[in-house]
Amino acid sequence: MSTPTQESRRHQVVVIGSGFGGLFSTQELKHADVDVTLIARTTHHLFQPLLYQVATGILSEGEIAPSTREVLKRQRNARVLLGDVSDIDLEARTVTHSTLGHQTVTPYDSLIVAAGAGQSYFGNDEFARHAPGMKSIDDALELRGRIFGSFELAELASTPAEAERLMTFVVVGAGPTGVEMAGQISELARRTLKRDFRRIDPTTARVILLDAAPAVLGSFGEKLGDRAVKRLTEMGVEVRLGAKVVDVDSTGIEVEHGDGRRERIESVCKVWAAGVSASPLGRQLAEQSGAGLDRAGRIEVDDDLTLPGHPEVFVVGDMMALKGLPGVAQVAIQGGRYAAEQIERTLTGRERKGPFEYFDKGSMATISRFSAVASVGKAQFSGFFAWVLWLAVHLVYIIGFKHRITTLLHWTVSFLGRGRAERVVTEQQVFARQAISDLGPQFSPELPPVADGRPDAE
Repeated sequence: MSTPTQESRRHQVVVIGSGFGGLFSTQELKHADVDVTLIARTTHHLFQPLLYQVATGILSEGEIAPSTREVLKRQRNARVLLGDVSDIDLEARTVTHSTLGHQTVTPYDSLIVAAGAGQSYFGNDEFARHAPGMKSIDDALELRGRIFGSFELAELASTPAEAERLMTFVVVGAGPTGVEMAGQISELARRTLKRDFRRIDPTTARVILLDAAPAVLGSFGEKLGDRAVKRLTEMGVEVRLGAKVVDVDSTGIEVEHGDGRRERIESVCKVWAAGVSASPLGRQLAEQSGAGLDRAGRIEVDDDLTLPGHPEVFVVGDMMALKGLPGVAQVAIQGGRYAAEQIERTLTGRERKGPFEYFDKGSMATISRFSAVASVGKAQFSGFFAWVLWLAVHLVYIIGFKHRITTLLHWTVSFLGRGRAERVVTEQQVFARQAISDLGPQFSPELPPVADGRPDAE
């Protein structure tokens, strides 16, 4: 175990997570008299709202996941460390993280915890093997392999039943991610791949959108939800509500309807877009501070986003539970900036700001090319105008001019033409996660230490 040497005695700020909350709080401190250490388990900042476009071949992973080091290279008071945080010691004020078996302890004076959330299978984690979620680049690449691979295998199918099972796609969860995913799979089958195969007709593919809830896009309101259902239905998507998933295996999914009736849907490719579970670090913080946790594992924070009894620790984004705020990018961005400003105010002797107030800039979801729904304040939009609004907002929040330009070019190819620039898939993408899982918990990749090459070394 090693402890990094502090090169200065300035106020030490540690940020956990390179998502919206972590990255924007770090950038907000660029002019502050502090040293910032950002610790994250990945080397990139992920623009998660566009993951479904990586999974369906519209964008490459690099366009929505710029290198964190590249983003922060001009911020001289910030450094980036790769590692998975395993322990936060509130009393000692240290953060312990590991990378390939190497542990590092980093002390802090102020801490911003923005570790995000993972996919929730509501106690059925075994479903993940056959129905990947949509929370990481690994998820999106695996799904890309499964989606495009299903059409390839259908072309080789020996019976119509086998081909039908391969060309039946089930998306679980009718929130924004599920709606966007179902819409894009439908467009992929009916538009992009229409002329690419000889034995099968991709336009006959079934896309089924399931949710145990009674409405699509519930947080958008009944009006926009109904418009989304209408557009999805026009595209050939089968929307089934009040359907609870009770079992998933390699070749199908079993659902239970409201009347107790069970139905099995034969499908090789399933996508899980329902439910989130906060980082397990939340439970660790709760046990040490006495703070409460909600059903999703989010930690209950004070009105200024601090951990109860620990004004030096801020929890932002998907990890915090405060006044029913949703787990969306804008909450994380505004919370990260607020926490950074509070730290700077304290160091400069200014009075801290009052309670955190979230400014809701609205919610958006695409359904298909040229069609989206958007809710901004009391105004609600759907159709082409909402789609243009969605394009503009997402381009603004993509990090880096280069990524905005390449994203716009890929959108032009996909939305005006029929092509999808990112259709490369490999078996490794699809099966690597299963292979690692089969190795069991005893498998832990490590990097052997280098032998001491000094002459006097024993």
